[in-house]
Amino acid sequence: MASGAEAEKVVPSNDVLEWVKKDKKRFLHAVYRVGNLERTIKFYTECFGMKLLRQRDIPEEKYSNAFLGFGPEDSHFVVELTYNYGVDKYDIGTGFGHFAIATEDVYRLVETIRAKGGNITREPGPVKGGTSIIAFVKDPDGYMFELIQREPTPEPLCQVMLRVGDLDRSIKFYEKACGMKLLRKKDNPDHKYTIAMIGYDDEYKSTVLELTYNYGVTEYTKGNAYAQIAISTEDVYKSAEAVDLVTKELGGKITRQPGPIPGINTKITSFLDPDGWKTVLVDSADFLKELESH
Repeated sequence: MASGAEAEKVVPSNDVLEWVKKDKKRFLHAVYRVGNLERTIKFYTECFGMKLLRQRDIPEEKYSNAFLGFGPEDSHFVVELTYNYGVDKYDIGTGFGHFAIATEDVYRLVETIRAKGGNITREPGPVKGGTSIIAFVKDPDGYMFELIQREPTPEPLCQVMLRVGDLDRSIKFYEKACGMKLLRKKDNPDHKYTIAMIGYDDEYKSTVLELTYNYGVTEYTKGNAYAQIAISTEDVYKSAEAVDLVTKELGGKITRQPGPIPGINTKITSFLDPDGWKTVLVDSADFLKELESH
């Protein structure tokens, strides 16, 4: 039988994992690096129909940011582009898959992108063995975007696809550490891969993570282009405690202990999952305050 001290250690950990299930989390943004900020802004606004939401230059740190999406940051998932002074090329690596945009008419969107000189890597049409209409395009830096034909959705920027080495481990990690739900899982033996859609709401109404396992492939290169995904949380301290527990069981590690960012005072914590993909958890109330100050 456990001593009093040992019993005390166990109870809080169970409490914090239960708390994760109740925490109101939301995907905020994906952060990645581009070689020419104005070129990418032009491509995303003219080809995809995104809006430039805000832009900032930090000369003392030698970088600039731009936030783009299909709606305001307090309610929509957006992309945060980072330009580091003097760096015009990045390695995307083999692990990052794609972003996805839902649109009512893939064929029309592809024609718009083609007219603007965009790189169409898969012409629009039904998926093999299915009825969904999709296309693939590459942005100026080589990031892949899947275009998916769907009814109107509140969240057109609908997927971030990452490749993982052990799908069940990854699903378990994000469920326990981040409170995500497994929305669906699909095995495709003909093409030797399995996918899992995980997130916080219906995949047709919100942004989801699409995790892909390719048969027999357990490791991927990360490159230096894609950086991380940011998710809001009601309490970065409790969240970090839960993540720390889950990393001990499944792998990964906390890379930034919870606390305020100097100068901004927004509280964050960050971690790597078992495959080395980075997530930043951001205090919800602090994030909204930060938006109001811009």
